Amino acid sequence: QVMSAVETCRTAVLGGHVAACTKCDHQHIAYNSCRNRHCPKCQGSAAQDWMQARMEDLLPVEYFHVVFTLPAPIADIAYHNKAAVYGLLFKASAQTLLTIAVDPKHLGARIGMTSVLHTWGSAMTHHPHVHVIVPGGGLSADGTRWIGCRSGFFLPVKVLSRLFRRLFLEGLARLHKTGKLKFFSNLSGLADPDTFATHLAPLRRTEWVVYAKPPFGGPEAALAYLSRYTHRVAISNRRLVSVDADTVAFRWKDYRIKRGNRMKVMRLPTDEFVRRFLTHVLPSGFHRIRHAGFLANGIRRDRIAMIRCLIDRAQEPDQMAEEEAPTGADEEDQLQPCPKCGGPMRII
Repeated sequence: QVMSAVETCRTAVLGGHVAACTKCDHQHIAYNSCRNRHCPKCQGSAAQDWMQARMEDLLPVEYFHVVFTLPAPIADIAYHNKAAVYGLLFKASAQTLLTIAVDPKHLGARIGMTSVLHTWGSAMTHHPHVHVIVPGGGLSADGTRWIGCRSGFFLPVKVLSRLFRRLFLEGLARLHKTGKLKFFSNLSGLADPDTFATHLAPLRRTEWVVYAKPPFGGPEAALAYLSRYTHRVAISNRRLVSVDADTVAFRWKDYRIKRGNRMKVMRLPTDEFVRRFLTHVLPSGFHRIRHAGFLANGIRRDRIAMIRCLIDRAQEPDQMAEEEAPTGADEEDQLQPCPKCGGPMRII
């Protein structure tokens, strides 16, 4: 279904409309988009719409960006158990932040967060991780005070990493015990409980990667920063360098290089390129954007209003009106001025 959508996107197969210039009669055909969430051409306007809907949730505080990454042996298990393991990744990362933040030794507050799942690295290999944007503070235990974090510091990443590791491995063991994990090919032996426990044992002693930093700019910049993650797909059209019947070349970033130019060009056989792209198709109905804490869907609106009162700083709507126009390939769906004379176009 995903491949059919990507192949037919912006073609006559999906229909479209003809627009004509009201001045010089120049005509332009615009074909419809597939609107599939995995299509590189359909995410520009979707990200913009999502960002506009989230504007009312912004708080006038510092925002932080936290990334939780799964080790390679876990990623291999996730490859065949996407819904179960990706769901556990969301749950364990959110529970980690909520638990450490509410601890009086750290922040001592009930926080909120928005999490976005990514499953790829720059070379389109399988690399599951979640990006979390967190307001820098939370509600006191009795709900009567806003407790802000120290400027430039949210929570200690080493503490987050160790709790995340424990919660995730405990959850993974429960999934295995209840028969919710399937194993194939060279991982088929992990169906045995003892073999599975032996496979996970080294992971209990290694450091898991948790990364945290404040995004640049104010709340609006933090939201714009997150919107670039929410509707990103495994590869965008602008990274493609060349393509023919046998190979696809694209730009990727080599993170192993600490300094200098990290950008390289990778050439893959066409079938391998397609295989890597399809690796990141999510299970049907799986939500890749989730909210937790005081930003959870059921309570978000009331909590945001209460928090604004507590920090005694009402949000000015005019501050958020000057956003950039929608970007990305979906701009073609808008009625642009006539390319010949600049006159207004009209659908005929």
